[in-house]
Amino acid sequence: MKPIGVLLVNVGSPDAPETAAVRRYLAEFLGDPAVVQAPRWLWLPLLHGVILPLRGPKSAELYKRVWTKEGSPLVAISLAQGRALQAELGAAYKVEVAMRYGSPTIASALERLSKAGCGELLLVPMFPQYSGTTSGTVVDEVRRQRAARGESEPRVVSAFHDDPEYIAALADGVRLLVDDQVDHYVFSFHGIPLRYVQAGDPYREHCERTANLLAKELGLARERWTQVYQSRFGREEWLRPYALEAIPEIARQHKRVVVVCPAFTTDCLETLDEVRRELGHVFHSAGGERWTFVPCLNDDPAWIRALGNLVRRRRFATVRV
Repeated sequence: MKPIGVLLVNVGSPDAPETAAVRRYLAEFLGDPAVVQAPRWLWLPLLHGVILPLRGPKSAELYKRVWTKEGSPLVAISLAQGRALQAELGAAYKVEVAMRYGSPTIASALERLSKAGCGELLLVPMFPQYSGTTSGTVVDEVRRQRAARGESEPRVVSAFHDDPEYIAALADGVRLLVDDQVDHYVFSFHGIPLRYVQAGDPYREHCERTANLLAKELGLARERWTQVYQSRFGREEWLRPYALEAIPEIARQHKRVVVVCPAFTTDCLETLDEVRRELGHVFHSAGGERWTFVPCLNDDPAWIRALGNLVRRRRFATVRV
């Protein structure tokens, strides 16, 4: 029997924490019309003439803070997830990892799956909550490349924001780090512009569903947790409440806080630097005493089992997404 191809796709990372590499990555990422939904004639000159020259060097410095001997944390951990999932699924499956932007590329992963003799492809965008800016653009790109290769459309695990095993794995990660001396919990999600949601993107609904299910799994009363959105970019309104505005108020009321990032399955610049370090600094500057960052699911065995079960269930699904 031909092995079943499984393709895990995350957002991506620069190849190095250097200005030129970061600018190449940001040009591809921010140049995607699904990510920045603005007229190309207006956005592209602004991106290449103003944003990249200014943001490239600054972002390179941020990446240097989290870079490891294995390279980008996002890529290194994603590859570890792929190896762990391969062991979980066994020889009937062939698992590959790709990034929507940067390396390893989707094209190279599809080529490896083809050489391995895979016929059917199961695509897993590694974003629990669906958004056109993440899962949507991954699915579109994989479909486009598969069509160009004369291959069939993939089956897609398009969202798992309310999957019980995913929620349980999140809760287990929190319990490993948390003791009884916790005053409040913060569930921080990556933000998107409000107009995307108003146009029909289900991301906010999925985030709220995840937050409520996680709180229920942890046995938290409603007053014991707050949901926020981080990583706002530009001047337009994004999903609220903004983390940078909410955290100081939380610090004034609660001295010992735990922060969880349910929208990320893999630790990356946003979780390791923006949430753990920068928001932690905001919290402490406002009077907070203990900011406990919960690592992402990464290659935790409970999460890998949950991911394997998502793949197995999708293998036998009759409806394509």
